[in-house]
Amino acid sequence: MTRFKGGVGERGGANRGRADVSRQLLPRLGPGQAAMAGSRQPQRLFLQGVAAAFLFAFASLYAQIPGLYGRDGILPARKMLRPLGKGLWQQLWEVPTLLWLSPRLGLDTEQGMELLSLLGALGSLGVLLLPALRHGLLYLLLWSLYLSLYQVGQVFLYFQWDSLLLETGFLAVLVAPWCPTWGKETGAPPHADVPFWLVRWLLFRLMFASGVVKLTSRCPTWWGLTALTYHYETQCLPTPAAWFAHHLPVWLHKLSVVATFLIEIAVPVLFFAPIRRLRLAAFYSQALLQVLIILTGNYNFFNFLTLVLTTSLLDDQHVAWWLGAGRTKQPPASRARRLLTALSLLLELAVYGLLAYGTVHYFGLELDREWGSIQAKTAFTFHEFSQWLKVVTMPSVWLGMASLLWVLLTALYRCARIRKWLGKLKATVQLSVVGAAAVAMFTISLVPYTYVEPGTNRQLWPGAYRLFGAVEHLQLANSYGLFRRMTGLGGRPEVVLEGSYDGQSWTEIEFMYKPGNVSVAPPIVVPHQPRLDWQMWFAALGHHTHSPWFSSLVYRLLQGKAPVIRLLQVDVSKYPFWEQPPTFIRAHLYKYWFSRPGEQGTWWRRKWSEEFFPSVSLGDPKLESLLAQFGLRDKSPGRAPHSSASLLPRALRWLRDQLTPLAAPTLLWGLICSVGAIHFLQALLHPRPRRPETAGGEKNKAVSQKEKGGKERSQPHSSDGAGNGSKGTRRKK
Repeated sequence: MTRFKGGVGERGGANRGRADVSRQLLPRLGPGQAAMAGSRQPQRLFLQGVAAAFLFAFASLYAQIPGLYGRDGILPARKMLRPLGKGLWQQLWEVPTLLWLSPRLGLDTEQGMELLSLLGALGSLGVLLLPALRHGLLYLLLWSLYLSLYQVGQVFLYFQWDSLLLETGFLAVLVAPWCPTWGKETGAPPHADVPFWLVRWLLFRLMFASGVVKLTSRCPTWWGLTALTYHYETQCLPTPAAWFAHHLPVWLHKLSVVATFLIEIAVPVLFFAPIRRLRLAAFYSQALLQVLIILTGNYNFFNFLTLVLTTSLLDDQHVAWWLGAGRTKQPPASRARRLLTALSLLLELAVYGLLAYGTVHYFGLELDREWGSIQAKTAFTFHEFSQWLKVVTMPSVWLGMASLLWVLLTALYRCARIRKWLGKLKATVQLSVVGAAAVAMFTISLVPYTYVEPGTNRQLWPGAYRLFGAVEHLQLANSYGLFRRMTGLGGRPEVVLEGSYDGQSWTEIEFMYKPGNVSVAPPIVVPHQPRLDWQMWFAALGHHTHSPWFSSLVYRLLQGKAPVIRLLQVDVSKYPFWEQPPTFIRAHLYKYWFSRPGEQGTWWRRKWSEEFFPSVSLGDPKLESLLAQFGLRDKSPGRAPHSSASLLPRALRWLRDQLTPLAAPTLLWGLICSVGAIHFLQALLHPRPRRPETAGGEKNKAVSQKEKGGKERSQPHSSDGAGNGSKGTRRKK
């Protein structure tokens, strides 16, 4: 996205108060280019939010690279890069990762991943601290760096939020400016809202699909509205607040599920509403849902990133209200405008009424006066919902197309209003490029979006499949569907590792974040994602052979590999086998439940369920067979980099040694506090300019001038005499 320079002409009369606000919030545009003013403040919030999400992702992953992907890690990343005699460009296209260049820098794959993570974290910090760095090229670099890590991340990076970050990061490439501003005040070009619309479309796809899959999965807890009676207890990494939420009344849990369906399935349609207040209502409903999830669950940067996507529902006027810009004097409304306002209000009331009626009707809401509660039940069948989904999925695609067309036509109109022919030509060319990219991105996204309804997916234009298949490995568009089924209905399954020196006396191996010791409170680790702890949660849902990496984890712990041990405990003194690796390791499956109110000193209750992984030792045929079966056996230590003693590898090793003692949440929150402190100092040293006077101030000023003029007119002789006297005095002097 490019920026335009210049100044805008003054507006007189009743529009002057509005122009004052626009001059503060939207920098000046060129003569005759007032139509170029787009929604700049929400775009700035979006770009800053994307940079923050990248910072969290890069810094969190950096802390875990040695244990997950190093030479002695669980899944060494070097095994993912096999040149096979292919050229560099062919390798980059088939497996798009910059790690192919690591040997040329004298780095092995692990050090290459560390370098990419550090570059990504530094680039994200630069974007957060220096507005001049919010450039499309820098966002392209951040996206390329994370895509490079994703390509070799294997199962530990195959989460929906990693795909969401890559898709959002690529949209940030389109939204960010591409022409340097050199610190000057610039205005938004006519096409500014076109790529930003794609962010709104992504938010719609994410929320609508997340709501629909809960019902298409036929999960009995979602259909019975009891999912939240299990969710807080069985989610991967609950927070302390989840314990309290779990013990809320059942009727409130059911009502919360109804609200979730309303926010995720019905409200997203309002993202494209022509009425501003409907879009703002949709924004606050989505923000409320994400904040509640953040309070009760450790979902790393995912919910924060979703909040970043909701900025596409805002406008400059509302952001200005957040910043305390105050209301400005509005010109007297014409009769037609008053009629339009009344019709908009009636339409808003009709929409809210329709949502309320649909919620009461389809979920059978009834007020129970005896128990002082609201009872709810699903009042439709799976067949009825499937038929409804078939009816609405294609119209939702047409709704997206109509909304995109409107944005494109609006941008074209802004181009037409530019007076200078050179500026008009430049803006039109830019709009053509950005518009083509937006249409292509929208077309690609239709394939994964319509996965929720296979019949609609088969009706898509064949070219959409070809286009999607060509760029699928770049993660430009993805399918989403969170919390599809509720797990742990009979208690959350939890894998507990145990070690022993003699095979008789066993000691539990504690993890830092996942439940283990029943007396330890659930931690708060956001925005960090402990990826091994997350995969341990998934492993507990099935047989250990469904999680091949688990055998490698056991193997590395038997070897006593320090990088893997630090994934379990950063403070190695808390690891029971730090001085000498255990001779035997086994794993048992337990069922965990939150403790009951009144049980002092415990957060959990647990019960042994079954053996998860048999007792093994180094050289055990069972372990060797599993490692060979999954291709995890170390056949060779790997080739050392050509220049292991060069400056760059030594610098990376030194930095790793300095940061190793720090827990990842501490590192991330240190970065967050540092960014906040720098912004606070900048605000103190460079305070914001005075905000424009409010409507009341303008009115009082006008009244005082009117009264002053009235006094002068009521005393003409005195004024003339004073004036004449002054003149006479000047003549006399």
